[in-house]
Amino acid sequence: MRVAIAGAGNVGRSVAKELIENGHHVMLIERSAGALRPERVPEAEWVLADACELSSLQEADLNLCDVVVAATGDDKVNLVVSLLAKTEFGVPRVVARVNRAEDEWLFTDQWGVDVAVSKPRMMAALVEEAVTVGDLVRLMTFRQSETNLVEITLPDQAPYVGRPVRDVPLPRDAALVAILRGKRVLVPSADDPLEAGDELVFVCTTQVEDEVRAVVLGADSVSRTRAGD
Repeated sequence: MRVAIAGAGNVGRSVAKELIENGHHVMLIERSAGALRPERVPEAEWVLADACELSSLQEADLNLCDVVVAATGDDKVNLVVSLLAKTEFGVPRVVARVNRAEDEWLFTDQWGVDVAVSKPRMMAALVEEAVTVGDLVRLMTFRQSETNLVEITLPDQAPYVGRPVRDVPLPRDAALVAILRGKRVLVPSADDPLEAGDELVFVCTTQVEDEVRAVVLGADSVSRTRAGD
């Protein structure tokens, strides 16, 4: 897979290293000559250019990329890069970094963004995930499909503790994609029993989040949580 990353700061370089380790071809686009440090990610292709300029992106053959990541520290730049990538070059997948929580509402498909990664939201979600047992925590939103990645840590009294995954009657538009158990990551099968303390990771639409919460935790538990809000 060919990936272009706009912004070669700490975030852009870190993403580039991960992708390269996974066997992908990465092009880093950086407009500041002072930030151009090819020796830090020597396996990447480095381009000195302004990713907000159409001519620069044409010279970089952005149309040949499968994914564009707008990873600069400026939300305005990330929006422009996303829009150009999607509308002018037809890039199939655009991922954009959101730096300021108040700008998050702009990062939609109207600006060419398929997936918005919000640093403030991610940090808040990680804090919640670390301390919350017995409620649903939203980890990420996939803008294009209006679908969320959510997590529930099973308390001891959850109704399906000790029962296999097949017994959990999840609503339509919801899927259990992983079980985090201690240091293990399990791809759930129908026969896997659920245990207290399991972190269940679901992909579901916003509309069915309350149903997922009620099924997994039990209606009584959800009612108590609501009363305590």
